[in-house]
Amino acid sequence: MAVNLTEEQIAIRDTFARFTDEQIIPNAEAIDEAHEYPRETVKQLAELGFVGMRYPEADGGSDVDLTTFCLCVEEIARGSMSVAGCISMQSLMGTKFLQMLGNDDIKERLFQPAMAAEKIGAICMTEPNAGSDLGGLATSATKTEGGWVLNGNKIWVTAAPIADFFTVFARAGDEKQLTIFLVEKDFKGISVGKTIEKMGVWALPTSELALDECFVPDSHMLSHEVGDGEDHLKKLLSEIRIMTGALGLGIARAALDEAKKYAAERQQFGKPINRFQAIQMKLAEMATDLEASRHLVYYAAGLLDEGKPHRKEASMAKMFATEAAADICDKAARIFASYGYAMEYPVQRFLRDVRFTLIGGGTSDILKLVIAKELSLED
Repeated sequence: MAVNLTEEQIAIRDTFARFTDEQIIPNAEAIDEAHEYPRETVKQLAELGFVGMRYPEADGGSDVDLTTFCLCVEEIARGSMSVAGCISMQSLMGTKFLQMLGNDDIKERLFQPAMAAEKIGAICMTEPNAGSDLGGLATSATKTEGGWVLNGNKIWVTAAPIADFFTVFARAGDEKQLTIFLVEKDFKGISVGKTIEKMGVWALPTSELALDECFVPDSHMLSHEVGDGEDHLKKLLSEIRIMTGALGLGIARAALDEAKKYAAERQQFGKPINRFQAIQMKLAEMATDLEASRHLVYYAAGLLDEGKPHRKEASMAKMFATEAAADICDKAARIFASYGYAMEYPVQRFLRDVRFTLIGGGTSDILKLVIAKELSLED
């Protein structure tokens, strides 16, 4: 390990490692091919305390550090990126702003059930013409008596078809500043659009979302004041990036393990293919990149846990770990050769699912610009 773990951290990690080995890995293929949100598995993880790990005990959480959380994320992603994506989205982006900004009623009716996965949350930022560019968000919020009227279209809304509530970023006020609103699924004027068919992470549904004269009461403006949305988002962004790096670690571990197992079993020219230098070099590269990724991810998590500057390191960890994971999954498929293209082996799922990690939390190109700015290479 890249860090010295406490006995408590090891015990928590091992709890989710056992669950992954016993409940997720044996069902990973079926979960993937069902193309349905794995609600029962998500609930079981919530019962183990996963959703509340990063929340204070006063809110019903266990208040563990980010390092411990990432250890658990890594274990679950080792079993299924679909399951890891579902539970991670629920634990951070889907519920965080309710915990941070919601009133007592919101916390009681929505946040507390969400920690038990009895209600599902979704976050709505991306729009047809605004992804990495937050300045391009066009969804509007117009003040009216007793609340706000939201209009706009969101896309790539994770878990939208089964979500009970949505955290929506919209522009409000005379200066059209980014502001956070909570929209419940039964509010008039909200509608879930077509499901986006993806190449991977099939059990995590993603859809478009339309807001057409959607009335949101004042109690559901999560922002403490108009225009503070970006500030609240920045507080969470590094955590999302480090967590996404941990997702990459998990799937890279799975790909390396499967490649090692296959290379030991597959016979060519009278001996296992792991006896050939070409295969040995691939496995050596995969193992080295995985270990380097692990150091970056847990170093960044440690900095955040210690309250030290971590923005650059979070971006480095996310960029390197997810790009390395994609390369490791590709190398695994090459070791499998023709069978890397066959649906009967999990390596094809790793190859499809790993691209999920390259997008969330910022693309590699965006992260390079963040890193460059932190290096004072640009104003």
